[in-house]
Amino acid sequence: MLNVALYGCNGHQIQNALASHPHARVVAVAQIPLEKLPDSIRNDPSLATHTTLEHILRDPKVDSVSLCSPRRCDQASDAVLALRAGKHVYAEKPCALSEAELDDIISAANASGKIFREMAGTAFGGPYLAMRNAVRAGRIGDVVQVISEKSYPYYEGRPQDERVDGGLICQNAIHAVRFIEHVACTPIRSVAAVETTNGNPLRNGGLRMASCMMFRLANGGVASVTANYLNPRGTGVWGYETLRILGTQGMVESVAGTGRTRLVIGATDMGELPEATCEDYLTSFIKTALGIGTMPLSLEEELSPTRWVLRAKAAAEAAEAREAHAASAAA
Repeated sequence: MLNVALYGCNGHQIQNALASHPHARVVAVAQIPLEKLPDSIRNDPSLATHTTLEHILRDPKVDSVSLCSPRRCDQASDAVLALRAGKHVYAEKPCALSEAELDDIISAANASGKIFREMAGTAFGGPYLAMRNAVRAGRIGDVVQVISEKSYPYYEGRPQDERVDGGLICQNAIHAVRFIEHVACTPIRSVAAVETTNGNPLRNGGLRMASCMMFRLANGGVASVTANYLNPRGTGVWGYETLRILGTQGMVESVAGTGRTRLVIGATDMGELPEATCEDYLTSFIKTALGIGTMPLSLEEELSPTRWVLRAKAAAEAAEAREAHAASAAA
């Protein structure tokens, strides 16, 4: 049994998944309101309630920490602290806000011998596992182009400060970048990006509302990602997302956030893909930490989309700086 501590609730903390997990239990919490915990965890008399991450890391009962740090800009250093303290780490995305921080996490994991993983199971749920399986089986031939969209609605609680949650590209578009590398199974080679605050209801607000990214793939193919906080509630889905993978023999797609798939090979419409299931990503992490399982992705494969959204964010900031300089020169 893996003894897990929960730190923070800024993101998708895993308390509900652990309420009756056969291989893990919550033994400690910090920076998470008790009312957010399921009854089975909250009412456990052995549950330790700490005030800080440091207190959690000194708790000898804790084997692993699930990080949803109160500010995402602190999460990389939180992960390094936990790894150096001898704890496995499962972290909300993005796990870091710079490549240097990402490299620090990887180095700390390697040095400690403990397992670090991001909450990166995008390709292993919904329609995406079936699409991944079709691509890996070669059913659409060589991937030439990937078109993906990730759209969420705006609401007043969205942080205007990207240091709180990572911002549009790093915490929203990361799913669409995982579509490219983990579903279309094609590594990225380069990226260009732009983003805008246009449409932000707050005057001079820092929240980026839309972004576009273009990628060159390692096999010579291309990919595009659009991400935004413009999904109108009338769509009926919280996360409106579309993925279309086009290859030399056909294409496979999932449309409009509904999970409806379609496979077309040559002149034949094969219809929807059969549902595919596998062990959920968290359970794979837990079993790997216990020495009784294996992750479906290597750490390098898992964190590659994170690295590319960090590079996309840097590219967008560089593009914005060039535009500002050009405007200033023109004036």
